[in-house]
Amino acid sequence: QVQLVESGGGSVQTGGSLRLSCTASGISFRVNSPGWYRQAPGKQREWVATINLQETTNYAVSVKGRFTISRDVSKNTAYLQMNSLQPEDTAVYYCNLSPPQDLYWSQGTQVTVSS
Repeated sequence: QVQLVESGGGSVQTGGSLRLSCTASGISFRVNSPGWYRQAPGKQREWVATINLQETTNYAVSVKGRFTISRDVSKNTAYLQMNSLQPEDTAVYYCNLSPPQDLYWSQGTQVTVSS
């Protein structure tokens, strides 16, 4: 059974930083590409970042230069370092694979950025 468990959300002020973690069981990030997604209130879920098997990273335009995705295959964990957070980054953040699989969504973690 595949399970992706997140941690690391919280509340920060504009300009602050947070790091999210996503630990997988039942699936290996050594052979699968993890991705981060988010859903803001009243909006559809959107893609945020991906890291592929060659360690190439891709980011949504809205977060490029501020967020960094990484992974530690020895811990089967993916990370999202979020710097220079803005109120528009407020959302529930999820991890999944890239492309996402319907049954693999993590539980989500709330990130709230206040001005």
